[in-house]
Amino acid sequence: MLLRGAPDPIAIRAQGPDAGLNPSIAHASSGTKSRSDDRPAQAILHDVHRDLIDLGPELRAVLRQLTDAGGRPIVVGGAVRDALLKVPAKDIDIECYALEYGGIADALAGMGKVDLVGAAFGVLKFCTDELDLDISLPRRDSKVGSGHRGFDVEVDHTLTFVEASSRRDFTINAIGWDPATGEVLDPHGGRADLARGVLRHVSDAFADDPLRVLRGVQFAGRFDMVLDPQTADFCRSLVDDFEQLPIERVWGEWEKIASKAVRPSRSLQALRESGWLVHFPDLAAVDGVPQDVKWHPEGPVEIHTAESMDAAAAWCGRHRIEGRARTLAVLGALVHDFGKVTHTQIHPDGRITSHGHAEAGVAPANRFLRQIGAPEDIVARILPIVREHMCVACAPEAVTAAAVKRLSRRLSPATLEEWATVVEADHLGRGPASHAGITDRWLDLGREAGVQHQAPKPFLKGEMLMALGLKPGPRFKEIIAASNEAQDDGVIHDSESAATWAAGYVEASDDR
Repeated sequence: MLLRGAPDPIAIRAQGPDAGLNPSIAHASSGTKSRSDDRPAQAILHDVHRDLIDLGPELRAVLRQLTDAGGRPIVVGGAVRDALLKVPAKDIDIECYALEYGGIADALAGMGKVDLVGAAFGVLKFCTDELDLDISLPRRDSKVGSGHRGFDVEVDHTLTFVEASSRRDFTINAIGWDPATGEVLDPHGGRADLARGVLRHVSDAFADDPLRVLRGVQFAGRFDMVLDPQTADFCRSLVDDFEQLPIERVWGEWEKIASKAVRPSRSLQALRESGWLVHFPDLAAVDGVPQDVKWHPEGPVEIHTAESMDAAAAWCGRHRIEGRARTLAVLGALVHDFGKVTHTQIHPDGRITSHGHAEAGVAPANRFLRQIGAPEDIVARILPIVREHMCVACAPEAVTAAAVKRLSRRLSPATLEEWATVVEADHLGRGPASHAGITDRWLDLGREAGVQHQAPKPFLKGEMLMALGLKPGPRFKEIIAASNEAQDDGVIHDSESAATWAAGYVEASDDR
């Protein structure tokens, strides 16, 4: 279900498609003044009325049925937050007060399938052909062990919204909306925090699940927000709890940063302020690494990294790059300069260079991506992009069709277009020196050659070499590599020319 409001998921920024390319990144700042805009506080708040959320006729009928049975169904969590921010959302969560499980099940009997499988956790599932709905009951959580499963759940339909919402993570997620009256329930000041762009924890129950720190980190980038100073302090007190988190939950938050954040630099800022940057040493290592002001007037590597991530997110927004491709682009921008940590040199004349940093960055990028739980296909695509991101630093005459074809082979399984997105972000993340279009010539030639989405398929096949009397082995690899070069140069252009070339190559090498 979509919420009413602007179709653009980054409408919250209201700053245009290029906003956030050159933010002032607070190295270790805190507090609400670190926001970079001066919008009026109410500018991002939706008018509160009975149609705040478009529920649709079938869901409204379900809610009326619960109300008629004596319950008070409240829309809670992200749906309300997103409606206030005019951000489209798919999932709507309902928390029903004043009814027990039996009363809810009886009220919905005949309207669809009722499943009590989640009753132990305070959740009832209701499904029809159109709806797949989780209906929760108000509850108390008691921490009884480590990890995200170490809780005792006490369901209590008599709890007030104030009491039940106090177990939530951030005030912006502790807002409710009563569809029967249009009333917004905001006992913890979530709307004011939305207006200020501040992430503030609701209560000490925040500590019950350490993943909430990383959730705050991803919310910061996703909604262009900053941590409240007291919340940042609280997060620092939970630093040692990181080890409790399963890797798949860690990846879940990093993936949201990469796929949804409108301003990923805010996530880096929050990670630093929370003290949790210490858990990602390859990322932490870029802090303070200097860069030559001629090429990087924005400052050291951590500033460039943050601006490149923002540029990648903005580029993807402009070009409608979504899903896995966007995740790859933003994470690629994050890790592309890790090699500068070990390969930066300051020369006697004051010049700063980092020769060889692209190739050197592959190993730390690999470590970081695996530490955050990135899937193998993401890792396999990002690493060759890191290795090849500096090949654009060549003379214009060197950018030929053959060079582009060879690059596409070296990038595989990544594509030329995926590489170009990260490289553009790199060059757009340079403060006053930012510029776009560095990959235009490469992409034009790639499209002409048909290699923008995949490397050229070799015309020379192993059976052709076997027909020449060769057996599979090291020589096969040597000849196929040479044939690829010949194909990229246009000497080989089909299977027949590949067979002719191979016969000549084998004969010439035998004569040697």
